[in-house]
Amino acid sequence: MALILLRHTTPDVAPGICYGHTDLGVACSFPVEAETALANLPEVRTIATSPLLRCRVLAEFIGDRLDLQVEQDPRLMEMNFGTWEGHAWSDIPRPELDAWAKDFFHARPHRGESVAMVQTRTQAALQEWRARDAAALLVTHAGIIRTAAAKGQ
Repeated sequence: MALILLRHTTPDVAPGICYGHTDLGVACSFPVEAETALANLPEVRTIATSPLLRCRVLAEFIGDRLDLQVEQDPRLMEMNFGTWEGHAWSDIPRPELDAWAKDFFHARPHRGESVAMVQTRTQAALQEWRARDAAALLVTHAGIIRTAAAKGQ
């Protein structure tokens, strides 16, 4: 079935901060962004969301408006950046960033998840949601959407 992947609205965080698994709220622009997202959605029959607040708030907003239940799926969470979480990208030690760039797919200098690990869980989630007999909206994160696009999903 059709899958629609929708990124959360603007999170409440300063620019330049690494925040994969960090559970952030939404910015004050949420009402306008949420209405815009809702207005541009095709018909959906089911909604799933990353359990992180910035996704849940949007999924629940849409679910309320469409009278649909929202199911949380932890496989839709953003990449876990480990020790980098909550730090400015500019403060992350250069050797760690270089190690990640050298083997972007497998490296874990932050002791969180590798891109390969994220890809594995993302593909499992997409396969399961696609197998359901209903058009699904998956409210998730940019990293998950990029992983899906990279695999042609």
